[in-house]
Amino acid sequence: MRISVIGVGYVGLVTGACFAETGNDVICMDIDRDKIEKLKKGVIPIYEPHLEEIVKNNIKEGRLSFTTEIKKAVDHGLIIFICVNTPQDEDGSADLKYVMEVAENIGKNMDKYRIVVVKSTVPVGTCEKVKETIEGELKKRGAEVTFDIASNPEFLKEGVAVDDCMKPERVVIGVEHERVEEILRELYAPYTRTGAPFIVMDVRSSEMTKYAANSMLATRISFMNQMANICEKVGADVMMVMRGIGSDSRIGPKFLFPGVGFGGSCFPKDVRALIKTSMTNNYRPSILEMVMEVNDEQKKTFVDKIKGFYKGDLKGRRFAIWGLAFKPNTDDMREAPSIYIVNALTKEGAFCNLFDPKAMGVARGIFKGNSSIAFAKNQYDALKDVDAMVLVTEWLSFREPDYERMKTLMKAPVIFDGRNQYNLRTMAKMGFTYICIGRPPVLK
Repeated sequence: MRISVIGVGYVGLVTGACFAETGNDVICMDIDRDKIEKLKKGVIPIYEPHLEEIVKNNIKEGRLSFTTEIKKAVDHGLIIFICVNTPQDEDGSADLKYVMEVAENIGKNMDKYRIVVVKSTVPVGTCEKVKETIEGELKKRGAEVTFDIASNPEFLKEGVAVDDCMKPERVVIGVEHERVEEILRELYAPYTRTGAPFIVMDVRSSEMTKYAANSMLATRISFMNQMANICEKVGADVMMVMRGIGSDSRIGPKFLFPGVGFGGSCFPKDVRALIKTSMTNNYRPSILEMVMEVNDEQKKTFVDKIKGFYKGDLKGRRFAIWGLAFKPNTDDMREAPSIYIVNALTKEGAFCNLFDPKAMGVARGIFKGNSSIAFAKNQYDALKDVDAMVLVTEWLSFREPDYERMKTLMKAPVIFDGRNQYNLRTMAKMGFTYICIGRPPVLK
């Protein structure tokens, strides 16, 4: 099939590359000329495992191309995917200006039947607005062109997005006509042939499904963080509690790991947007409000642990920060807990040595101007003469470190673990003071 993808950010690039990988003829369009020129040369603007290989291969095979010309994209694809960003507005709602700009441009340039598919995460009712906008532009031109609108929310997890796209757990579409369902079913057939459900529903329910999914996952994380805080008060081990409840088939083990809170481009933004949508429709979503409150508080609670250990005085202390991205296998630092933690520690007079396997370039921009930080060459370089190591992101390379080497580099063998990554017995055996989330501390 001939596919056009408008918006070559995280979702658009992965979507376009994966559709090309299964033989489709794909054009990806974006107004960022510098990004497009780099992509034409195979230079990927984000870190995502396997993505660079797929992009370069499909460019070479002639199935994937890039452009800044909207008309070229509209003329090319029978199916046009809208994958532009929907940033958070000041009031917490999703800002739809980019989505509506694309809709306007489609209406201005469409001369043949097209299926316009909104893959961006958008509030309920957005597809109807997109349809009205396209119709309005066609009417201005006096053009009688038929088109269909559809919703196809993405469920990509950063760090495994290519696998999620090629081997989805499910594909959700919202359509108005059976003809659109048949075409999209054919497009997704290579990805669902092993049994992944292809779920068809009305457009509004499809839009809502994305927000409901992310809000549920965020709720599980905040719930477990509260359980961890209770465990600390009563002397229980939250990791044992997690195993106990995760074995219940009604609950399951995923998204039950306590930590320093969730971040990234999806959970915080989408939960806030759903709260705003709900309030606009005269319903107060108290559970979702508490999810965000708990998440914000969890970062503060972790910093308070560090401050409490040093009796409130961090002035002159040095900390190694392991992990800056909001999760492993990405360089994405949008709303990453590390930002709050580093800023809070340095505000108290501490100095931080930062290291992340992939997010160092992004971090340099975020912490530009903060004279109380340094960027380490590797995880061990970050440990030189520090009072403690603070683990924020659970990269695989941090899982089994050389503990003896760590102790020789650190001023004191102290670890604050925001992800409960290490074994309590191992920490005790190796002589570390180990303070984590919802578990009894190991005190040297």
